[in-house]
Amino acid sequence: MAKNIIANKPGNVEYKIACIGDKSRTILQRVLANEFLFCGNEIGRAPPSFADATVAANAIFTSGYNFDGGEILYNRFKTVVSYHTKSLPIVTQDSIKSMANFSIYDSVDDDVLKDYVEYSLAQLIYYAMKESSTSEQASRMTAMDGATKNAGEMIDRLTMQFNRTRQAVITRELIEIISGAACV
Repeated sequence: MAKNIIANKPGNVEYKIACIGDKSRTILQRVLANEFLFCGNEIGRAPPSFADATVAANAIFTSGYNFDGGEILYNRFKTVVSYHTKSLPIVTQDSIKSMANFSIYDSVDDDVLKDYVEYSLAQLIYYAMKESSTSEQASRMTAMDGATKNAGEMIDRLTMQFNRTRQAVITRELIEIISGAACV
């Protein structure tokens, strides 16, 4: 989804990527290495915490890159065997100030608005991390269930083969004993 968004971007729009986790970084770094703003490899280890999301949000805000908006792409858990890639919009201070209903608030200063935007980004990242973690755990559970089923089937086949081989050895020894007794 990130590759499609960047491939279809308008000419005057600049995108930067902030990755959380090794898999997204590995996939996107081959093609979009010069578009990276931030990469948190140690962030998002299971289970993700709000502190991890705060570190990511802080790294984005302190990167020195001024952004007009953005999207958080994440895997949303659907069922045990499937997920959907979804996006969440990121709001900025300027976009909140330009909203029609913002004028009804009298005493919202820039510091309060800045804190709100930072908290909003951190909680959106936290939500996306939790959803992605849930999808990952469901995929792992499905893979382990399949591996357990395959191992059980392999054990059954090997047990059957062992029993047949053992029975063949016993039958051969009985034939040899009976053949030896008949010769005497």
